[in-house]
Amino acid sequence: MTVFVTMALMLVLILVAAEVFTNALEHLGEKLKISEGVTGSLFAAVGTALPETMVPLLAIFAGTENQHLNEEIGVGAILGAPLMLATLSVSLLAFFTFRKRGWGGHFTPERTGFQRDLDFFLFAFVLAAVAMYVPYDLPYVRGAIGFALVLTYFVYILMTLRASEKLVQDGHATEAHSPMMLNRIGLPTNIITIMLQLGIGLGLLVAGAKGFIHGVEEASGILGISALMLSLMIVPIATELPEKFNSILWIRRHKDTMAFGNITGAMVFQGTLLPAIGIMLTPWAPRPEVLAGIVIAFCGALWLRMMSARGQLRVWHVLVNGGLYVTYLALVLS
Repeated sequence: MTVFVTMALMLVLILVAAEVFTNALEHLGEKLKISEGVTGSLFAAVGTALPETMVPLLAIFAGTENQHLNEEIGVGAILGAPLMLATLSVSLLAFFTFRKRGWGGHFTPERTGFQRDLDFFLFAFVLAAVAMYVPYDLPYVRGAIGFALVLTYFVYILMTLRASEKLVQDGHATEAHSPMMLNRIGLPTNIITIMLQLGIGLGLLVAGAKGFIHGVEEASGILGISALMLSLMIVPIATELPEKFNSILWIRRHKDTMAFGNITGAMVFQGTLLPAIGIMLTPWAPRPEVLAGIVIAFCGALWLRMMSARGQLRVWHVLVNGGLYVTYLALVLS
């Protein structure tokens, strides 16, 4: 019972932290005069991706004495995060908007940035899938693919930043929804206090996610789930909570670009840098549950890209992504 009370408290902590973090991030974007795309896809995505980034790194470099177990947890966490983002996380946006917009209503993220995020993610995941069929005794080939994934992310950063100025001119500048929270205790709004509030929010997000992860791991022991399945299915539910809460807060305020950018930007981050680590430091073999995760995540991103290319992204469209996650669960648990 204590485990579930702790998990509930960690959820509350993450929710509060997400509000503190997004509030400061909006003011940072406004102060720097950057687009909503940069604020969501780069700043928010990288910041809130820290919890799920820490899990595979800690598992691979400082896990248990069982190296095989460490590698299973690492690979599962690396692939489980983008799988969760491309499916379940996106579909949650529909449930928090359908009352106001209706199932046939529209989401309106800035199209060029949204499509750029998805294009980079799809390209990176193809490379990650190909690397699974490169033998472990060909380290130079695997290293080249890993380097290509890292380079892909840096190219993505450059293109996103380059597009920012024009987007601001076209009316997509970041605007703060409300006064900064630290104003309530008499502090002014400047770059120092903004960074201070960002640090507080980010620290609370990481602490809450880590506490929830420990609770999930303890509770999952009752279910008798393997380390790989735990990492693919359960750990990402906890580690993706910051992105979920941030995006939900923004989507309810009709900041669609920042809401979707927070998710798709994290997908690019976790679909490039983390697989690069997995390719170079783990066996990275094509196990059935791992391949299923890659295919489902790829299909989820491809579906969003196709709907956006048609010029419309409706509320019910993202429910398909939720259905893909249910499909994945049915495949691996059958």
